[in-house]
Amino acid sequence: MLMSQSGPSPILRWRSSSAAVRQPRWSFPGGRGGVLLPPLSRCRIFFPSFLTLFLGLRSAAAPAMASRAGPRAAGTDGSDYQHRERVASHYQMSVALKTEIKKLIYMQVAIWLLLAAQMCVGHLKLLPHDQVSMPYQWEYPYLLSIVPSTFGLLSFPRNNISYLVLSMISTGLFSIAPLIYGSMEMFPAAQQLYRHGKADRLLFGISAVSVMYLLLVVAVQVHGWQLYYSKKLLDSWFTSTQEKKRK
Repeated sequence: MLMSQSGPSPILRWRSSSAAVRQPRWSFPGGRGGVLLPPLSRCRIFFPSFLTLFLGLRSAAAPAMASRAGPRAAGTDGSDYQHRERVASHYQMSVALKTEIKKLIYMQVAIWLLLAAQMCVGHLKLLPHDQVSMPYQWEYPYLLSIVPSTFGLLSFPRNNISYLVLSMISTGLFSIAPLIYGSMEMFPAAQQLYRHGKADRLLFGISAVSVMYLLLVVAVQVHGWQLYYSKKLLDSWFTSTQEKKRK
């Protein structure tokens, strides 16, 4: 016997015909057929709408969307957002400048390692002098260029202005000054190579003065950009320090 109900309803109905002829089936209102179930007495099983209940609870617990008409902090009318955005961009600039300076420091360390390796091979005579010649005089003071890089890395964790200033000053003394002296020291050898095609020093069959001038040009650019970014970073740190003192 099929129990009927007028109108659509979310109630699941139990349908069964003669027990001797058919097995009871579980069906939805208006549906055809059903799924076999164990034989039970004819009844109606009511299931609450769990989906509707769940969505209702979520909508009730959802926080209200912020609006301009909502509550504001005391002492502001909401028109000072531009100042807050300027402070946020200020800190983002500091992080970006630190990243660029770190890249330049790593490049400078790579140059430093190349020169240190040449000195070790030349003085320890690990290879013949026709392959790796003795270093030029400017390369020895340039080894001190690791000092400003160390000061620069030490200044980043706590935004230490003193270490950053020491890094900039020592960059001029231990990096830029040896490179200027090196360009003047190697100029006669470069002039001789250009006019007569003769090289007094070799590096793996290549003129040492050509390789060193190329390295010198790269190093000048690295240190120049390092000083430029360090100056901008120093200005941003000064601005941040002044804002903290005003508060």
